[in-house]
Amino acid sequence: MKLKLTGVTAMMVLAGLSTAQAQTETSPMETAAILATIETMTDAFAAGDVDTILSTYETGATVVAEPGMPVSGAAALREMFAQFIAQGVSFTYGAHDVVMAGDLALHLMKWTAPTPEGDVTALSVAVLRKQADGSWKMVIDQPFGDAVMHDDSVR
Repeated sequence: MKLKLTGVTAMMVLAGLSTAQAQTETSPMETAAILATIETMTDAFAAGDVDTILSTYETGATVVAEPGMPVSGAAALREMFAQFIAQGVSFTYGAHDVVMAGDLALHLMKWTAPTPEGDVTALSVAVLRKQADGSWKMVIDQPFGDAVMHDDSVR
């Protein structure tokens, strides 16, 4: 009897995992919509279009301007992006990875930027939320997502 109960329990767990997996699988259409948001932002950054950059973020979004320096609020984000553009900051972007859970998505991407001291490379980590119109907007944008791997003072 114990063996049957274990078998039934295992089947229930597997069925539950299958259901959970089906709810969190990233669909090609949703992935394309998420990547469209990221590409809109990166293209707008390259073009110096701050209004379009900001349109890819939710109201109240937080962007890490540099490690340990989160920025929130439309005026502060506008100023931050305008400063980066004025300084001539440019990026090369790598491959994308997207993980979804319902109306939330995690976007990972390697980026590289030239500096006088040599190229800087980091991992961009962004959390996006699906909007009522089906589009996706960034809620948290951490372009230095791998900082904890390189700095023991980051907790």
